[in-house]
Formats: sequence, C-alpha cells, structure tokens
Amino acid sequence: MKSSLKPLLPLLALTALFCGHSLAAEKKPLKVFILAGQSNMQGHAKVTTFEHIGMDPATKPMLAEMLGPDGKPKVCERVWISSIGSADAEQTGKLTVGFGASTEKIGPEFTFGLYMQKFTDAPILLIKTAWGGRSLNTDFRPPSAGPYVFNEAQLAAFQKQGKDVAAMKAEKAKATGVSYRLMVEHVKMVLADIKRVVPGYDAAQGYELAGFAWFQGWNDLVDGSTYPTRDKPGGYDAYSTAMAHFIRDVRKDLNAPKLPFVIGVLGVGGPTADYGPDEQRYKATHQNFRDAMAAPAQLPEFKGNVAAVLAEKYWDRELKVAKAKEGEIKQRSKKLAKEGNMKPAEEKAVLEKLRAEGLTERERQVLEKGISNFEFHYLGSAKILGSVGKGLAEAMVELKQLKRTN
Repeated sequence: MKSSLKPLLPLLALTALFCGHSLAAEKKPLKVFILAGQSNMQGHAKVTTFEHIGMDPATKPMLAEMLGPDGKPKVCERVWISSIGSADAEQTGKLTVGFGASTEKIGPEFTFGLYMQKFTDAPILLIKTAWGGRSLNTDFRPPSAGPYVFNEAQLAAFQKQGKDVAAMKAEKAKATGVSYRLMVEHVKMVLADIKRVVPGYDAAQGYELAGFAWFQGWNDLVDGSTYPTRDKPGGYDAYSTAMAHFIRDVRKDLNAPKLPFVIGVLGVGGPTADYGPDEQRYKATHQNFRDAMAAPAQLPEFKGNVAAVLAEKYWDRELKVAKAKEGEIKQRSKKLAKEGNMKPAEEKAVLEKLRAEGLTERERQVLEKGISNFEFHYLGSAKILGSVGKGLAEAMVELKQLKRTN
C-alpha cells in the first residue's frame, strides 16, 4: 500500500500547492476605498445619459465596461458599497447604478469601482459619504484646522445687518466639522462589522485601507464671504491649508498614516483657457480655486502619496458648444415672442423652428441624450462623471503602483 502511494506523493503535493494558491487568492485582504465630498460625489448623472457615452469613439470603451452582455448596467461581483448621504438611509450592496443621488443616477463611484477591479483581483469595498451643499471651510472642516474664524468684513456685515454676532459665532461653531465627524464615524462603523456589507467577508482575510478619493468644491468656490479676495492670486489659500489638514486628520483618525489620497479638482465648464466671452468674468476665480484645490499634492510631505485629478479634462466640449448654441436660440425665441406678443403655443412653435434651423441633427442628439441636470452638476452627464470616476481610479492606481489583472 505504501509503495502504491509513493508515486502519487509529488502529484498530491503539487495539487495541494495549487489549491493553496487558489484559496489564498480567494482570501486576499479586502481593499477598502473611501469616497467623500458633496453633490457631485453623490452624482446626478441619470442612466438615460449612458447612450451618449457610446456616441464618442474616445469614451465608447468605457460604456462597454459599464454595461453587461445584456446591455444593462453591470452589477459588480467583486465590489461592494456602503453609501450615506445620497438617500434617507444607508445604501449597501454590490456596486451597480443607483448609488448616485437617486436610484436612477450614478456618481463617480460606479466607474471608480469598475476600473479599480481591473487593477486588482482582491475583493473591494467602497465606503461613500457625500452630502449636497457642503463646504470644506465649515461642514468638512477637519479638527486640526481649528475653529472657523469670521473675517473682519463678515463681522462688519453682521453688525450692519443688526445680527447678534455672538449668536452667529455659536451657530457657526455648532456647524463646523459636522460632515467630517459623520464621515469618520461611518467609516469606522462599517469597518467594525464588514460582514454586514460584504456577506462573504472572512475576518481572517483582513482588510486594507487602500485609498481616499475627494470630490467637492462648489460651495467653497462660490463663497465670497469666506474667501473675500477669491478673484486675486492666493484668494483661496485658506482652502489649500484646510485641505492639507483634512488629509493629515483623515490619516490620523483612521490610523492609516500612508493612506493614498486623490483630490478630484473641480472642473465645471472645462479648462478656463476655453472659456467663452460670457464666462470671462468667472475665469480668474475658477482658476484660482482649481489651483488651490490641487496645491496640497505639491507639498513635500504629500509627494508620491497625494495626487490631484483635473476634472476639467473630462468636460465634454461638443456638449458645451451645442448647449451654448441652444442657449442663444432660446434667447432669440424669447425676444421674438415678446416682440410679437405670442401665446405659449406660438412661442413653442417658434422655438422648435429655430432649433431645427440652428442645430445640426448631431447637436440635437447630444443635447437630448447627454444632459440630465444643471451645469454645476456636470450637466448630469454620465460621460463626464463616469470619466471622473475612471480618472480617480487611475490616479489611485498610480499612487499604489498596482498592476492590471486583465
């Protein structure tokens, strides 16, 4: 009996070795990525804009990643998500559409997860904390940035308006850091019971806090009260300072001193160099803010572990041009309607006639299929927000130096 088994021993050993490798692959540590920000991290791109992605040869491959063989949005088998702030209650499950600002929308999380799983064969968990209308200067203000301090112009305005300055300070102190604390608390809560979100998770496999993606900015951009010299160079320096504190505090509070961090730099409207005549009054302010958002990545302490992704490069120029043309047509239509004292039905007919004459079929198609929300929400375009999510994932991969698995 012993002699009959002897020739089989090397084969059994090899089988055990390969099986062991297979089991080890299945039990790789869970990679956890945190996604945080305001309404554009929530995501206002409706699924109805997916078709527009395929209308551009440059982004058509991305659409193929987003859809399954049946033509429907993919449901990831290796990516799970816990999301708060985009719905009344926490949302959990395998990553697919519906984790945006509503059930028919996506944010950057969808393509971030889709592309991240191409770079690793480990299971992935996304923890998303995003609330609309939140600032870094107040709502997400990190502990080490200290209390929000009203500037002299703000205090003078309060007094002129007859407001109780002490009450205003108390109200601001109460609001300061609320979103930051909710974010950290939720991350810790999810990590304390991962199996609740990832049913097949085995504590023996462990997890790795693998990265943090930040996509925010609008409320700080438009806050002329907090940033009174925002149209001047350095007008948003306070944002850069707070962002650096934010990165340090997140790493400290989550006990992840080397946590890779990617900043999605606000890019509504596209590159400022391409701004048209009507946008020139915003050009300096927008560029100053973008520079301030990206600045922390250049600090010596953050070299190689913090990256800035310029969302402006994903803005759809064709859509922007078509929208501008349509805007001019609408203004002309309103003028004609006013001059002719037209009834609503007549005005509508004039508008449709002008659209038919002034827009090409291609332009009408991209406008119909590519937009589902306001410009400050990246037009509710899945092409734009999908590209942002992909860009954030690629930047994270560069920081972590991961290799593609397929």
